[in-house]
Amino acid sequence: MDELAYLFNLEQFGIKFGLDNIRNILARLGNPERTFRSIHIAGTNGKGSVTAMVDAVLRRAGHRCARYTSPHLVSLTERFVVDGRAVDAAAMREAARDVRDGIEALRADGTLQAAPTFFEATTALAFELFRRASVEVAVIEVGLGGRLDSTNVIDPTVTAITSIDFDHQQYLGSTLEAIALEKAGIIKSGVPVIVGDVGAEAMTAIERTARERQAEIVRARDGVAISQRPRISAEANVFELRTPARDYGALTLALRGEHQISNALVAVRLLERLDACGIRVPADAIRDGLAQVAWPGRLDHRVFDGGRELILDAAHNPAGAAALASYLRTIGGQQPVLVFGAMRDKDIHGMLSALLPTVSRMIVTRASNSRSAEPEALAAEARAIAPALAVEVIASPAAALAAARSASPRVVVAGSIFLLGDVFKEIGA
Repeated sequence: MDELAYLFNLEQFGIKFGLDNIRNILARLGNPERTFRSIHIAGTNGKGSVTAMVDAVLRRAGHRCARYTSPHLVSLTERFVVDGRAVDAAAMREAARDVRDGIEALRADGTLQAAPTFFEATTALAFELFRRASVEVAVIEVGLGGRLDSTNVIDPTVTAITSIDFDHQQYLGSTLEAIALEKAGIIKSGVPVIVGDVGAEAMTAIERTARERQAEIVRARDGVAISQRPRISAEANVFELRTPARDYGALTLALRGEHQISNALVAVRLLERLDACGIRVPADAIRDGLAQVAWPGRLDHRVFDGGRELILDAAHNPAGAAALASYLRTIGGQQPVLVFGAMRDKDIHGMLSALLPTVSRMIVTRASNSRSAEPEALAAEARAIAPALAVEVIASPAAALAAARSASPRVVVAGSIFLLGDVFKEIGA
């Protein structure tokens, strides 16, 4: 079987927690994860943005850096980025062939009792690609949770937990304490952990884990002076920042939305800790990296049809939807048409309750994913929450986008990263 078809065929095995499979696969490959220094980032929301920020800054600091994130929008290569560029497709295929052959050898000799998951295989592929690229340091985003996530085999220099909120409760638990304990599973003995804005219940759980493992906790906001009124716009965020280590003055953050300032605090405190651990990160690299960072699909503005505006955002849980709604209120202007699709296992009511007051109309569609919720069910939920709002069902994402673009000069697409992927393909991004 073709090596990429082999990988995607593993998706049928769904989500399976545990580290035995990934450890066996990596051992077969010669433990590529030990050939570079790493940073490990978990969190309900914000972990991808922080990963992108840290990667951008480390590259500005002159390091040969890589990042591993998930899921991808359009191409699998997006998950594996070296020196700011997605890996070459041919190089990915070559490494995937070796990963496939290693897995099959382990199954043949009985080391693997069953096929690994897609995420286990792509995590092994990421580490093998980074070894082949002679990466110095890699920024690794947790896939789901932390404690039993396949990425939790690395020995990081610094870890971070960006936020704790409700999502994936069927896997992580139904309380903030339980979710926090799962994410705190990335904390390693003696390795500092940077913690973003989390509530008291979650912080207590994180502190308990850190104490048990004698890991220093750095609360991102501790000892920090930040602008009382940062400048939030559709172009960028500008805010003044002073930490216990440095006075940065005014910083420009290319990622939009006030919530990204909280993420930037986590990134800056993490980068300062890296500098103290011997991975040099000067202040100018932080300034330049934050000003230039890009993270597609996160309050991602596109212009079409002579000035019409398309805003693509990966909000897929209530906290993410609330951040998007806050941003729409901040930038003002005409209320947009919302193109919305979501997965069945998400808190649809929570997302729509946050978003619907900020939009003029809603078009419900279905993302090209087997877990997608029925559009009619989503529409019924929306009508129950906002009876006066015009709600239309158009099952095809392409047709839904076309209808929204013809109806309004501003369109927002949200609810699922899989829906964003469909839209990115449609607009050729």
